[in-house]
Amino acid sequence: MIPHRHDAAALDRRGVAWGLVGVAVTLAITFIGSDGLLWFDAALIGYLFGIIFMVFGVIYRYSVWVRRPSTAMLNRRGWDAFRQRKAHNAAALPSLVATQLLAQGFIRRRSRARWLAHQLVFWGCILAGLITFPLTMGLLHFESVGQQGDRYQVFVSRVGTMSFDADSVLGWTIYHGLDIAAVLVLAGVFIFLRRRLRDPGALAVERSGDFLALAGLFAVAVTGLFLTVSSIWLEGRFYAALNTLHALTVILGLMYIPFGKLFHIFQRPGNLGVAYYKRANAEGPAAVCRRCGDEFASVQQVADLQAILPQLGFDYDAADGAGSYQDTCPKCRRAQLALAQSARVGGFG
Repeated sequence: MIPHRHDAAALDRRGVAWGLVGVAVTLAITFIGSDGLLWFDAALIGYLFGIIFMVFGVIYRYSVWVRRPSTAMLNRRGWDAFRQRKAHNAAALPSLVATQLLAQGFIRRRSRARWLAHQLVFWGCILAGLITFPLTMGLLHFESVGQQGDRYQVFVSRVGTMSFDADSVLGWTIYHGLDIAAVLVLAGVFIFLRRRLRDPGALAVERSGDFLALAGLFAVAVTGLFLTVSSIWLEGRFYAALNTLHALTVILGLMYIPFGKLFHIFQRPGNLGVAYYKRANAEGPAAVCRRCGDEFASVQQVADLQAILPQLGFDYDAADGAGSYQDTCPKCRRAQLALAQSARVGGFG
């Protein structure tokens, strides 16, 4: 049975509503955090537009995604599993965040090269976001300290924080934070490209969207580094044109996030709920194969799968009315498939 597809042209009203709320909150934070736009740099208005578009798109798509039958089921089961042992699971949350979201150990088990590339791109993007977003929204600015032209203080909205010398190591690191982020991203992109161009397994499942994401990250990083090259080694030549080019790549990159592969950044926290769900299933009763009698999965997982598939338009009930195909273990499914194919072609001979 072919799953029913909703009209792709119809917008989800709840998603639009939540997206507009996100846009309103972003504008409010910008206005309040920049002290009534006092510290808002009008030259960054294009970046702000990109952020607003990204916020709306991400919230809209996430709202639609999280209400899909399978995602909604995992979300519900994850919260149910968390509440069953609330104190224990809350204590385990920092460890899960560190391993599942930050260290991404599940990728290292597949390939160390992929893990290194993910880490470089991940931390490079995090660093760039922590700098770009506050600066664009006027939440972060620098003021000189007294009459000293080489000493600055960092302000978060109206709140003054640390001060530093512009010629110090700390000052160099702060002013070149985006360059450091660009180098990290480029290193990760090159590792990804090397793997995708040389690994037969990666080539077999290659999609155009994979290269588009890497091309976007590459463009943003390289054009950003060109600005530093122009200001330090070229005495500012071509800076205006390079600045426009860099702004265009960043804005287009922000607008691409809700629709491309980078959206999984916002889906990844769902792994925490999946981890709780898996732990609860491992501690619960196991399902028994209706064909061979072996245990193969948890009762809860099989029941959830049987509840979800009809909502997606799939019918896996056994033809003889003796239960569901999902009550069969993977080994027996392979055997049944081989027998069915054999019967279809008239036997193994």
